[in-house]
Amino acid sequence: MQVIQTTVKDALLLEPKVFGDARGFFMESWNRRDFAALGLDVDFVQDNHSRSQQGVLRGLHYQIKQPQGKLVRVVSGAVYDVAVDLRRSSPTFGRWAGVVLTAENRRMFWVPPGCAHGFLTLTENADFLYKATDYYAPEHDRTLLWNDPALAIDWPLIGAPLLAAKDVAGIPLQDAETYP
Repeated sequence: MQVIQTTVKDALLLEPKVFGDARGFFMESWNRRDFAALGLDVDFVQDNHSRSQQGVLRGLHYQIKQPQGKLVRVVSGAVYDVAVDLRRSSPTFGRWAGVVLTAENRRMFWVPPGCAHGFLTLTENADFLYKATDYYAPEHDRTLLWNDPALAIDWPLIGAPLLAAKDVAGIPLQDAETYP
């Protein structure tokens, strides 16, 4: 597996080894030993699958307690995936990293605990899978404003995004609850 460090500390773009022939392909999407070799001793407790139509922007979500690390990938379509560092002790606090994940490139993105996460669907539909290191806890769920000028995320938008009410009501970074 090739590992690419992003502009956010500990947020990693992962390119798995893919073995293919005329019949199709095979790849490992998760291997505990490989992650441990990267210094990531994680235990996933929940798998999630979402489908979104083109122009849907989900995020930027995080849990202030029970922070979740996420290993994300796309199995159909394409998304622009973003992680924002909310760890005040991190040298990259307040910075974001954006990557394109597609069914064709088979890349995965490790979003460490302490980061807000979101994505924009780039294709007609996208199926998005992610493994989480802690359970979803709605009482701790928070939303960072996706278009906060202080973050200046360069979303590849074509027109206005389709947003959930909680994403419209996101909090700017300067007012958001963050991690130590």
